[in-house]
Amino acid sequence: MLRYQHDFRDYSVASLRRRMRQALERFDCATLSQLQDRILHEPAMFLQMLQFFTVQVSEMFRDPAYFRALREKVVPVLHTYPSIKIWVAGCSSGEEVWSLAILLEEEGLLERTMIYATDINVDALAAAEAGIYAVDRIAQFSDNYRRSGGKRSLSDYYTAAYKGAIFDRRLRRHFVFADHSLATDSVFSEVHMVSCRNVMIYFNKDLQDRALGLFHEALVNRGFLGLGMKESLHFSRHAGNFRELCQAEKIFQRA
Repeated sequence: MLRYQHDFRDYSVASLRRRMRQALERFDCATLSQLQDRILHEPAMFLQMLQFFTVQVSEMFRDPAYFRALREKVVPVLHTYPSIKIWVAGCSSGEEVWSLAILLEEEGLLERTMIYATDINVDALAAAEAGIYAVDRIAQFSDNYRRSGGKRSLSDYYTAAYKGAIFDRRLRRHFVFADHSLATDSVFSEVHMVSCRNVMIYFNKDLQDRALGLFHEALVNRGFLGLGMKESLHFSRHAGNFRELCQAEKIFQRA
């Protein structure tokens, strides 16, 4: 933390151990001390290590039922606001950000929406901002989009070029990308929805509580929180601050 201003002390121990074993093999280090020495003395090495500390696995419209529930349960309430702010915390390489933009465009909300997309991995943020994904991933993205209640064809939102799918720059006008750590940083804006999916499963209980506290502080009264399918508010000290809106899809509302 003192060297690079990142704090991983409250990440899940089991997850960190697994990732450190992978890093030792990747960087041909015999011991953790050797790996630590390289990280402390080679700044470029730390940037590479972020790929191990953070999990960059996502897809567009991942868990289609979640996005269908947003259309059916959350969008009608968002329509009541003159302007909307959404925070995607731990946005990884941006698949969820672009998915939300497409959903909001189809529901007539994007023009009055700003999406704040944050992550601690600057390389992931750059990829998210670029909005370019491998062509061989598009079939899965398209199937997810259809099952999530998509109203058009996903191909309406991208151009195929250079073995990649480049998503519509008009959507990009509604994004703000920023480096933000749930472990050390504070709330930066009042928002109507937070989507933090498949991030807190890598945190210990203390860090989960800290993150949920940030989300509660950021959300407007009766604002929405979306979590990953394996995540829960149960046993959190903030459980009483939210009510369950869609149990199976893990969508909550600020109490």
